[in-house]
Formats: sequence, C-alpha cells, structure tokens
Amino acid sequence: MARIAGVDLPRNKHTVIALTYIYGIGNPRAARILEQANVDGNKKVQDLSEDEVNRIRQVIEAEGMVEGDLRKEVSMNIKRLIEIGSYRGYRHRRNLPVRGQRTHTNARTRKGPRKGTVANKKKAAAKT
Repeated sequence: MARIAGVDLPRNKHTVIALTYIYGIGNPRAARILEQANVDGNKKVQDLSEDEVNRIRQVIEAEGMVEGDLRKEVSMNIKRLIEIGSYRGYRHRRNLPVRGQRTHTNARTRKGPRKGTVANKKKAAAKT
C-alpha cells in the first residue's frame, strides 16, 4: 500500500486517479505530478515500485501544500474573513452561500433542511 502525504492510496486504481484521494490534488495536478516524476498514470498503484513512489512523494512535497497544511490555510483564511467583518466572512458565519448565489429558492445544501412555516406549528399544537 502506497502512503503519500499521510493518505493510503487505493491499491487497485490507476495512479492518476489514486492521487486525487489526496486533499488538494485533482485530475490536472495529478497528471502534472506524474509527468514530472516520470511515472505512467495508467499503472496501478499496487504495481508501482518503491522508487516510483518516492519520486511521486518528492514532486508533491516540492510542488506545494496538500492535506493538513492546505486544510489549515483554508480554515485560517475563512477565520480571517470572519474576524475582519467582511461580507464573505458574514456569509461564512451564517452558513449561507458565499459566492453570490440566490437564496430565495435553492441553497438547501448550505442552509440545511427547511424549517417549516409558523402556520404548520400552530396546527400541530392544536392537534395535541
């Protein structure tokens, strides 16, 4: 089992797909990493030699932040927006969409399940 950046890569997947299991690495970045490390992306993770895994690990470390460091920086950026009182920080604090989407309808993922109307609560209270 190849372990890169604190993540166990799935053994039976192609290397280019398996690298996307690391936070901060998507398809384009995974392809670029494998190209720089001179590793075939269609090779399965279980077929990688120790030397190839080490080359991939070195390229990832040299290229920039992934996993814990990246998560920490993102959370610090959000915390900074909240502390300075910006509009984006306000939206993060209230768990509302940050990038200008409408909230009159939709935005259920961010807002959570519907609360229900006040009229429904009165009916429920009258039944008991």
